[in-house]
Amino acid sequence: MAYLDLDNMFPAPARCRAESATGTTVSTGFTALEWSVIALARNDSLSSLATPGRMSRAIGSVFGLGTKSRLADPRLEALRRLAVYAWRRGFALPIDEIRNFVAAGFSEAQIETLVTSVTGLRRDASRRPR
Repeated sequence: MAYLDLDNMFPAPARCRAESATGTTVSTGFTALEWSVIALARNDSLSSLATPGRMSRAIGSVFGLGTKSRLADPRLEALRRLAVYAWRRGFALPIDEIRNFVAAGFSEAQIETLVTSVTGLRRDASRRPR
């Protein structure tokens, strides 16, 4: 029986790998699932990152106003949170979010990849003729 490694189906190209200070290779790319989380974060606002209070949840349940759900996987939620900041603010990222991102298992090189690709996409979208 053959084994298909779905988690590493799309490995990062050689140019997307960086050498860390310890001499280990660090990937600067993202998996297909992670790229889809980044793309979905484009539609989220900064208010989706705030934790709703008791009163806000009560009023929301009475009037049927739902709050944005967090992702079940803490690693993907850290990626979503940083991606929302990247879509909205570019390189002006909060230090706490960067710490949470790195603590979730991502590298600092992936932060640069994320913000550069997001701001590059946004800049290209604004140049399109209407």
